[in-house]
Formats: sequence, C-alpha cells, structure tokens
Amino acid sequence: MPLALLALAVGAFGIGTTEFVMMGLLPDVADDLHVSIPTAGHLVSAYALGVVIGAPLLAALTARMSRRTVLIALMGLFVAGNALSAFAPGYDSLLGARFLSGLPHGAFFGVGAVVATNMVAPERKARSVSLMFLGLTVANIAGVPAATLMGQHLGWRATFLGVSAIGLAAIASLAVLIPHDRAAAPTTGLRGEVAALRSLPVWLALGTTVAGFGALFAAYSYITPMLTDAAGFAATDVTLLLALFGVGATAGNLLGGRLADHSLRGTLFGGLTSLVAVLLLFPVLMRAEWSAAAAVTLLGTAAFVTGSPLQLMVMEKAAAGPSLASSANQAAFNLANAGGAWIGGLALAAGFGVTSPALAGAALAVLGLGVAGVAYGVDRRREVSGAGRVVATHVPEQAGALHH
Repeated sequence: MPLALLALAVGAFGIGTTEFVMMGLLPDVADDLHVSIPTAGHLVSAYALGVVIGAPLLAALTARMSRRTVLIALMGLFVAGNALSAFAPGYDSLLGARFLSGLPHGAFFGVGAVVATNMVAPERKARSVSLMFLGLTVANIAGVPAATLMGQHLGWRATFLGVSAIGLAAIASLAVLIPHDRAAAPTTGLRGEVAALRSLPVWLALGTTVAGFGALFAAYSYITPMLTDAAGFAATDVTLLLALFGVGATAGNLLGGRLADHSLRGTLFGGLTSLVAVLLLFPVLMRAEWSAAAAVTLLGTAAFVTGSPLQLMVMEKAAAGPSLASSANQAAFNLANAGGAWIGGLALAAGFGVTSPALAGAALAVLGLGVAGVAYGVDRRREVSGAGRVVATHVPEQAGALHH
C-alpha cells in the first residue's frame, strides 16, 4: 500500500473528529452561548446539511481540476470552517461555521477514494479505500474522546483549534505524499460526471448505502439510553463503551476492505446480513453489561464491513465519472444518519421500549438487503442482454461468410 494513503487517512481523522465531537460538547456550547441544548443540537444538523449539499456540489465544480489540488483545497476549506467555529462570537455565526465545516467532508472522501484506488493494483482497490476510511474509524477511538476532554478542560473553542491543526497537518501530508502524475486532471469533466450519475445501478448502490447505514444510525443514535436504562451502565461509562464501537468499526472497516477485494458483492451481502442479526439480538444482549459491551462492538464491526464495498461499488458503476458518484455516496451516508435517527426516534416515541430503535434498524438493514438484491438482478439482466446483443451482431456476419 502506498504511503500516500496515510495523507488521506490523516484528513479522514480530522473530519471524523470534528463530525462527532459536537455531540460531547453540546452542554458546554449551549451554556457558553446561552442557548438550550436542543437549540445547540442544530449545530450537528448544520454540519450534516453541509455534507449533503457540499458533496455533490464541490465534486461537480472541481470536476476538471487536478484531484491532488482538489484534496488540498477541500482540506483548506475544512481548516477555515473549524477556525471560524473556534472564534465564532455567537450562536448564529457558529451555526454558519459548522455548515461551512461540513461542505468539504463528502467531496474529500469521494475524491480521496478515487485517488486511493488509482494508486493501487485492481485487486487491492477495496483495501485502499478501507485504509483511507481508517482515519474516520480511529477518530471514534482516539480523536473524539481526546477532543471532548480538551473541550471540557480548555473550553470548546480549543477543540476546534485543535481540529484545525489536524487539518493543517493533513494539508502538509497531501502536498508531500500525493504524487502529481497519479492525480492529473480528469478528462471526463462535469458533463461526464453527471452522465455517469444517471445510471440506475449507481442509484441502487446509493439506495443501499442509505438503507444500510440508516440501520446503523437508527440504533446508534439512541445507544446511550440503551446502555444506561436497559444494560444498567452508569452515564460515566458510556464514553468508554463508545470507544468500543470505534474499535469494532475499525476492525470491520479493515475486514471489509480485505474481503471485498476477493468478493465485492459477497462482502456486501454478508455485512448486511450480519447487521440484521446483530440488531435483532440487541434487546437480548442489552440485558447484561458484558453482552451489551459486546453488542456495541459487534454493531460497529457489522456496519463498517459494508463501508468499503459500497464506496467501491458506486465508483465501479460510475466508472466513466467516478468522483461525483463517489462524493454522492458520502451525501447518502449523511442522509442515512439523519433518516436512521428519525426512524429510530419514531419507534422510541411510539412506546415500543428503549431497545426498539435497534429493531427499527434491523428492518432498515433488511430493506438494504432487498435493494442490494435488486441491484444484483439488474446487473445480471444487463450482462445477459449484453451477451445477447453480441450474438445477434455476429450471427449475420457468419451466415454471410458461408453464403459467399
């Protein structure tokens, strides 16, 4: 694996840290800016909205630029957004800064995935994507807890200054390690990128991402009340348990990358099936502390096994213009975040019990399996019809040759 993947992982680490650290800082931010915690929660939504809008928009606007240049520019925008967050004088300005911080998120992962796969042999493509995503999963183990502690002891503004420093380190790494010759400007341009995004298989892959990761966030968004009310953990134990989720996600990410290089679709189906099983077992596993800890770890593993396969599948289905589709997959991931949390909340509000969001997540994972199955059927039909067209064009030529 080329050392350049380390630069992408450093950027992913910074992005993963700033995305998830706000959850732990909400009380501090709300108290300092004199707003309620629910109002401060809109800062999380502003970042996610920035990701959804920025992913396809920035990928489209930079379609003809050198991908190396694009990655450095996106990380520069990331640094600016976090620095503005640190110095925001009030709630409204912080809301805008969080939106700005989210804009480069999806495009960075989308373009970064294309760059990563272009630097390795075809049989290592999924592994290269998983190594880039490694920065995101490790952020949940080390980056988010460390940034949260920094915010609690030095103030929440110090956290965003720290994240900005990570972004500057990522810019330096990208400038030094990403080679110029492998990141030349694409020839497809915006028209080619948009045309590739019109493909039905691409949209089915994006739909699988929304359903599959929606299943994760339906449960994970309410993991704290499950651990405290059902499993009996103290609130102070939750941070350590969330780090276990990060450990599981890291293991699943690396495992998914390795397995997908051998069987892309098999890894996807296996990961989604495992996710269904884990979520269905959640109500049982949450009855004891040891099994609840195992459930949190397994949830991260099962969900992130599918991360690299889904990213690579979208890119392969949009091979003529992969950057926009790859970035759109990151937008789909954040739609899954918002949609999964909403659906899990509906189950909880309906009075089905504190572990009911996990069962709602299992239903979404089944839906993801269904969409993936439809995508497989579409691919098979296209392969068969393609073979039929080849036969049809060659038979007359053979008959003509025999006639003469």
